[in-house]
This record gives sequence, structure tokens and C-alpha cells, in this order.
Amino acid sequence: MPTKDLGVHPYLFPMPTYMIGTYNEDGTPDAMMMAWGGICAVDMVALNLGEEHKTVANLRARKAFTLAVPGIDTLAASDYLGIVSGNQVKDKFERSGLHARKSERVDAPVIEEYPVTLECELVEETAEPYGPRFLGRIVNVVADERVLDEAGRIDVSKMQAFAFDSMRHGYYAMGDKVGEAWASGQAHGDQ
Repeated sequence: MPTKDLGVHPYLFPMPTYMIGTYNEDGTPDAMMMAWGGICAVDMVALNLGEEHKTVANLRARKAFTLAVPGIDTLAASDYLGIVSGNQVKDKFERSGLHARKSERVDAPVIEEYPVTLECELVEETAEPYGPRFLGRIVNVVADERVLDEAGRIDVSKMQAFAFDSMRHGYYAMGDKVGEAWASGQAHGDQ
């Protein structure tokens, strides 16, 4: 099969579309879309951010954040929150049309329209060649009841999450189950 060298690019798919929620210095909510980071341990998340983001200053000041999974019903508002900087547009969250309430566990907003939110406390910041890396400990997960199954667990197919395609700059809906983890490959080794 012929191949072509494409150079150095962040070409993995899917890339997450997580929303980082923080509070500004005046107590108003701020949120930004993040694709560079995610789960790094059972109770830890990593955020790899550029120094210029308003979220970076908020993380340093408040030592807490939320990390939410947006659904396709909020795609336009979520994309807006990733396009616009809170450094230039002070009321960007208000303009998004989304709504926030204060987390009961950390000093950060929970965005009501997002189906799943991790409430996190900042544990560590490190300076990396690409910018600051923040590690947060998950202290709780809040889920909208509409995405839970009959046993009270999150049903991914009900979340209507979307992923980012860094190759063509698209968003793609996710959710169809195509296999069973730690089971689909069991018979493969017996061949």
C-alpha cells in the first residue's frame, strides 16, 4: 500500500472536545474548548494549554475547574467558547447563551447544558516546552439524568458527544457502540 509523508502534525483521531469551566476574577463564568489533554490516571486529568488563555490565569487564581463533555446540541455555543478569548471579550460566556451554576465541591462553574461534568481541584502546574500543563484531581462527576441508563450509569450513546478532527477541522458525532472492551478480542488469540 503506498504511503505519503505528511510532516509533523497532531493527527490523531478522535481528539476530545472538552470544556474547561473556571471563574474570572470578578466571579463571572468562563469556559474554553480544549482538545489537548484528558484523563491521565483514575482520578486525574491533564490540561495542556497555551499561556495566552484567560483560563490559565483563572486556574492559577482559583485552583479549581470543571471539565465537561459537550453534546452536539451545544456545538455552536461550544465552538464559540473555543474561538473567542475571554481576554478580549469579557462577557463571552454570557454571549454563548449557556447557563452556569456554582459547583458544590470546587470553586468553578458547572455548565447546565453539558451532560457530564468532572469537578476538579488543581493539584499541580508544570512548565512544559509547549506551555503550562495543569493536573487536576477529580473530586466528583455530575451527570444529567437524561444520559443515565436504568442502573444509574452514564450511557455514552445518550451523551451525543462530538470529537474534533485536527486533519480537516471538523467535528464528528460519537456514540455508536461497536464492541465490548476486554471481551471483543478474547477469541482472536485462539485462532
